[in-house]
Amino acid sequence: MLRKARIGDVKTIHRWINISSGKGEMLPRSLMDIYGSLRDFFVYQDEGRDEIHGICAMNIIWENLAEIRSLHVDEEYRREGVGQKLVEACISEAITLGIFRIFTLTYKQEFFRKLGFREVERSTLPEKIWSDCFRCPKYPDFCDEVAMVLEL
Repeated sequence: MLRKARIGDVKTIHRWINISSGKGEMLPRSLMDIYGSLRDFFVYQDEGRDEIHGICAMNIIWENLAEIRSLHVDEEYRREGVGQKLVEACISEAITLGIFRIFTLTYKQEFFRKLGFREVERSTLPEKIWSDCFRCPKYPDFCDEVAMVLEL
């Protein structure tokens, strides 16, 4: 079941982000950050169970730009379409809000390519997107994430 995140999900979201962060897949985030951006998140859980097995957020950057971020799917739920459903929910929400340009910074280019994203030079994105990057130990010289954009 796919749904918007709730207050009771924050600690699980925090745990999944920190697990991914420990693997170098995304930046760590504090509980305070997650509480402040909770409305950005969708979660996936099995019907009738409380466990969350996937998370994804859509962060509004500017009037015409949003970011897909913090995508994580539990290992045992990968390759079952959970990640795709989470990203598609974020895209749908962006369209509902009138945002038709969405980007992501990712190591999973093939996954996002299948969803219609295309690779772009990071320099083509506005400077505002780099606020999180400044906290990353790989910034600026060792960043290996790929910028991808979906134009709707």
